[in-house]
Amino acid sequence: MKAAVVQFKASTNKETNLKKIISYIEKAASKNAALCAFPEFMMFYTNSSQTPKQLAALAETINGNFVKTIAKTAKENRIQIVGSFYEKSRKKDRVYDTSFVIDKTGKVISTYRKIHLYDALGFRESDKMASGSKIAKPVKTTVGKVGMMICYDLRFPEMSRSLAAAGSEVLVAPSAWVKGNMKEEHWITINKTRAIENGCYVIAPDQVGNIYCGRSLVVDPYGKVLLDMKKKQGIGYVNIDLKKVKQTRKVLPLLKNRRTDVYPTLKA
Repeated sequence: MKAAVVQFKASTNKETNLKKIISYIEKAASKNAALCAFPEFMMFYTNSSQTPKQLAALAETINGNFVKTIAKTAKENRIQIVGSFYEKSRKKDRVYDTSFVIDKTGKVISTYRKIHLYDALGFRESDKMASGSKIAKPVKTTVGKVGMMICYDLRFPEMSRSLAAAGSEVLVAPSAWVKGNMKEEHWITINKTRAIENGCYVIAPDQVGNIYCGRSLVVDPYGKVLLDMKKKQGIGYVNIDLKKVKQTRKVLPLLKNRRTDVYPTLKA
């Protein structure tokens, strides 16, 4: 099955971005893609001068115009969508960084609130965001059983392993990976590692421009990079073959060979 990966530079205006998103969805569908995956912060770019209160005022619910419009476009084009948005929370001046999966009938079939907030390397997402409290169960799509992660989550192998153990064949990680010293090297290495250690595909659409590095990736279950979008805006396409997941997990049975009976005994 063909998957489309979108890499673009989001502006600070969510209506402008929404028009771009609709156009990308329509183009991906015209190329017979079964699923179209977008980067983190696709709703709009938040610069350092934007206050938590201003961000919270622009956030929406899952039933708001942003997701509803994307769902309508998915239905009209009979394509599945993975994306993200700023979701309103009950906490004052805080939002959730939430990803969603929409099926080809326009139904939201899964949501996930980012658990690991990027409080590292001089950034503090927790100043504006509330963290999620649970991992979303893998959800069935026509490209495979999808496990959801978001950007910084990729640095925590426990999460991808939990998703793989729960049946994920494809990990999708909408991202906005910040540029910096060794950051692209970390990005590529981590995505390849998550694929290799779990014997699954990793689809990682990334923001490009502003403060982000681009390099949207798709990695196969054996660690081969099938797509690297470098610094270009646009859509990349890959074929997802679930037979490769089964074959890789058969010859390299890492999930089966785990010693979960031993690991918990180690304490600091």
